Amino acid sequence: MNTADLLWGILFSAIGFGFFLYGRKQQRLIPLVCGLGLMLYPYFVTGTLLLVGIGVVLTALPYFVRV
Repeated sequence: MNTADLLWGILFSAIGFGFFLYGRKQQRLIPLVCGLGLMLYPYFVTGTLLLVGIGVVLTALPYFVRV
């Protein structure tokens, strides 16, 4: 793991924590699940491009999917 992976992981985990808190407080499933995903996936993904790609998709998903 290099420095870029670590910093991207921290950034997306912080965003995920915000989504998780919002989803739990508002009782909305999509932000809650995306928040959990954003907090957990950096532990399992190697490679900066894949890390950023998945992070961008999971960050944008609650804005486009309204349930």
